[in-house]
Amino acid sequence: MLMQKSGGQAAVPAWRGGFGRLWTAAVISRFGDALRGAALPLLAVSLTDSPVLVSLVTVCGFLPWLLFGLLGGAVADRVDQRRAMWVVDGIRAALMGGFAVAVWLGHATIGLLLALAFALTTLQTLFDNAATALLPSVVDREALSRANARLMTGQEVMGRFVGAPLVPVLLGLGVAMPYVADAATYLLAALLVASLGAAAPDRVPRPSGGSLRRDIAEGIGVLWRDRLLRSLCVSTTLCNIGIGALIAALVLHVTGWLDAGNTGYAVVITAYGIGSVTGGLVAARVSEWLGEFRALLLCGTVQTGALVALGAIRSLPVAIAAMGVFAFAGIIWNVTEVTMTQRRSPADMLGRVSSAFRTLSIAGAPVGALLGGVTAAVWGLNTPALICAVLVAGGVLALVPGMPSVIN
Repeated sequence: MLMQKSGGQAAVPAWRGGFGRLWTAAVISRFGDALRGAALPLLAVSLTDSPVLVSLVTVCGFLPWLLFGLLGGAVADRVDQRRAMWVVDGIRAALMGGFAVAVWLGHATIGLLLALAFALTTLQTLFDNAATALLPSVVDREALSRANARLMTGQEVMGRFVGAPLVPVLLGLGVAMPYVADAATYLLAALLVASLGAAAPDRVPRPSGGSLRRDIAEGIGVLWRDRLLRSLCVSTTLCNIGIGALIAALVLHVTGWLDAGNTGYAVVITAYGIGSVTGGLVAARVSEWLGEFRALLLCGTVQTGALVALGAIRSLPVAIAAMGVFAFAGIIWNVTEVTMTQRRSPADMLGRVSSAFRTLSIAGAPVGALLGGVTAAVWGLNTPALICAVLVAGGVLALVPGMPSVIN
């Protein structure tokens, strides 16, 4: 493991060696995800006029996590995580390459698109759990916060400000080009991860025998028995329900309630991206300065205030500022949450613990999206933002039971 000292104090991951290649692979992969994420809905609309079928593209981004997320974590603890990552990316490259050929030949159908989206997300359950568990083997545990911050910031920049805006250019070159580029990013990421070499000697893959159900139960048990992780998981789930409600109705909030049109919505989304990137740049410093638990409390409180302003004040400039602040605090929360999970989980169970955490918290997003749509229709287009504020505030309160384990 390579580590450097910044100013003689905080540990930071060295770019050379394993972390640099892992970071590059993650950022390249996020670039491809952004291309596909922006292009698939456009393709879906061209293939069907059914709103239900179009919405199923988004559903396929959540459902595999609910079905296979826990299984992915159990498998990630049984195998060489590095190998699992590059094999998964190799398979995803082949799937995406085949889909690109189908689009180019005019053989793409909405059924094929949905099958692809489901398959890619299913494979992602193994990849993401393995990646979370692998990072502590690549950098020192004291450098995890900065490593996570650099990973998330790089992915945010590449996804929001490079990948998605490039889609119209690629579509101008050919309808299949976004998918060709995505396949290439998977292949390149696979090669980078494969070049990391053998797994770290302090982490031995579990034998393939035994019950996967028992392995999953062990991971859930660790999450439940750790008071801090349990509180953090409940808190994050509540927040994700609120965020699901907010995101589902945000376009209606801006274009309808604020009457700001598509341009206003684009500006709000841009502010969110800028806030995320800026927060990622300082996330580790904030966490180190305040302490991880206090950073979570402060971020949740700041987000609650921003959401109240968003939902109560009918002003586009306020909405722009509120979403920027919300994103700024949100990325600090994400970096801190992932780092705490990595540090507090046993090394040989990190895949299962992180998968249990991620599956439970992700389950809140589709529930929140449904809640946002219903409440916007019944009580007004600004209501989801206020409901999100209430749920994020509830998430802050849910952290309190974990406080004694931090202080003591």
